[in-house]
Amino acid sequence: MTTPPIPRDIPDLPAVPGTPVLMPGYVPATAVVAPVRRPVTAVFRLLTAVLASAGVALELLLGSPDRIMSYFGVQAAVILALVSLASARRAWQAGRPVPSALTGAALLYAVISSLVYHLLLGHTTPPFSMTGAAHPPLTWHGQWLALQLLYTAAPAAALLDWLLLTPPGRLHFRQTAAWMLYPLAFLAFYLTRAELLVPGTPGRYLYPFLDAEQHSYRATLANALLVGLAGYTLAVLLVALDHIRPNPVGRRP
Repeated sequence: MTTPPIPRDIPDLPAVPGTPVLMPGYVPATAVVAPVRRPVTAVFRLLTAVLASAGVALELLLGSPDRIMSYFGVQAAVILALVSLASARRAWQAGRPVPSALTGAALLYAVISSLVYHLLLGHTTPPFSMTGAAHPPLTWHGQWLALQLLYTAAPAAALLDWLLLTPPGRLHFRQTAAWMLYPLAFLAFYLTRAELLVPGTPGRYLYPFLDAEQHSYRATLANALLVGLAGYTLAVLLVALDHIRPNPVGRRP
């Protein structure tokens, strides 16, 4: 049995009809730019978490835990501490940054709580107290120090982190609506908690401008709407500023 001869020239295959289209591919930034450890950033974010955690811990030592944990400022400080810890760990290990949706939310809630305290609560009569004390907090005493940590030091550290240690342009306008879901959920929790407590219970309504016993429900909801609109305006302002501020770190992580 003989084998047919192998042809010297293999005939060309028929051309594929049409022009081949290459599918676009996504290349993550970490594949182009080598990750870099940022120890100074990590230490600063750890300090921010410590400040927020210390304020919460001190308030818990001075007051009832179920009351203290019902304040928006305390919950905002817990969120800030957790996000700052995660951000510090990733900066130390040269990992990917925490999603901007989380860091932006933590920054927004911290700034809202600080502004509400300094503009609406810090100079009220009777004095605002998270523990229910009737006298104003004395300077450098426990209650005064806790308020300064929660509403001044920790929010200021979060702002400095955003301005000096975070690349610009990471926040987006589409995130602002989602950020407002938590304040809305807090309002529902706040009013539900008040309804479950017996009328006249101390600390039933934790904020004087959201006191349905002293004011009507209509006035309380109107005040909540004003604060919510101010908070959303602040969120939009933060995003706008994030896209026009200079880059403090030289490049995106």
